[in-house]
Amino acid sequence: MSTTSVKNNRLLSIDALRGFDMFIIIFADRFFYNFNEASQTKVSGFLATQFEHPEWFGFHFYDIVMPLFLFVVGVVIPFSMQRRVQEIENKSKLYPHIIRRFIILFILGWVVQGNLLHLDINKFQIFSNTLQAIAVGYLFTCIAYIHLNKKSRYILFAVCLIIYALLLEFTNVPGVGTSELLPDKNIAIYIDKFIFGDFDDGYQYTWLLSGFGFIATTLSGLFAGEVLKSKLPREKAALNLVVIGVVAIVIGLILSVWHPSVKKIWNSTFVLLSSGICYLLLALFYWVIDVKGYHKWTKPLKVIGINAITAYVISHIIDFPSIADQLLFGFKQFLGDYYDAFTVVGGFLLIYLILWYMNKNKTYIKI
Repeated sequence: MSTTSVKNNRLLSIDALRGFDMFIIIFADRFFYNFNEASQTKVSGFLATQFEHPEWFGFHFYDIVMPLFLFVVGVVIPFSMQRRVQEIENKSKLYPHIIRRFIILFILGWVVQGNLLHLDINKFQIFSNTLQAIAVGYLFTCIAYIHLNKKSRYILFAVCLIIYALLLEFTNVPGVGTSELLPDKNIAIYIDKFIFGDFDDGYQYTWLLSGFGFIATTLSGLFAGEVLKSKLPREKAALNLVVIGVVAIVIGLILSVWHPSVKKIWNSTFVLLSSGICYLLLALFYWVIDVKGYHKWTKPLKVIGINAITAYVISHIIDFPSIADQLLFGFKQFLGDYYDAFTVVGGFLLIYLILWYMNKNKTYIKI
């Protein structure tokens, strides 16, 4: 079968993978929670657990969602920037767009989870959202892509992981002692609380030092994008993605014996494990869609993925299941305890209808 791509040199598999990720974000976690509340079976309980984050140590399927978002941002960079980097002599001309995107992502993060819309300074949180993590990863990865060669970017990736691991294991936390990979006993949490003060997000998640991890995750996506953009035959490129993914997971598992993976602080072993899984997911989507040409099933995912930022923002600031409840309340008498899960489905369909209409009219919100 023939290969399939979208306009502007965008591989369809990338949009489909982004759409898959967004589908999980805007639908799966809330649906499986409500479904389990109604059914209370071992299977529903397992699924509900997999679509929530572990308390600290451990790795659930839901932990891949945020890394995959950053990873795909990195994958796209060679496709969107390679020609401009090669053709523009004055690299500083590339910065206005990059900085503009960084600022918009950060502001949208404030809107989504930083409580900006409360208009109450006492509720405001400076750094607390996936979009802001993407902003950091995107900014520094773009700078690396503009100014560093491939070897230097690989070194930067390793340096980010090594420095962050050393900081988490060996620095001194005032009032605590040597940093430990435990809640409220590591340097990452201390620095966030010290710098942000009352504007800290108030949870065990960390953001400033975790920037090392955000950058490394986005860089790992950049490396994957370079594999796809290379002159390798597509079958060979897919195999390379699989090999890199397996190697990253194996290394991450080995290092986890000394430095366990913790998603909430985005430590180095978490980067390796999650990036490895992202490589395997990208390889799967790329093989099925762009190598084998099975693409008809991807249309719903493309509709979501091509306007992913829009889907993310509106799903967080508008309670679509509540809107669905206003339309579907008559079904409650028939569905009983399953009604809440049903409204999640209804809410998702409302979001999808908006995205479908935007796609039909070729309305793509870019930042």
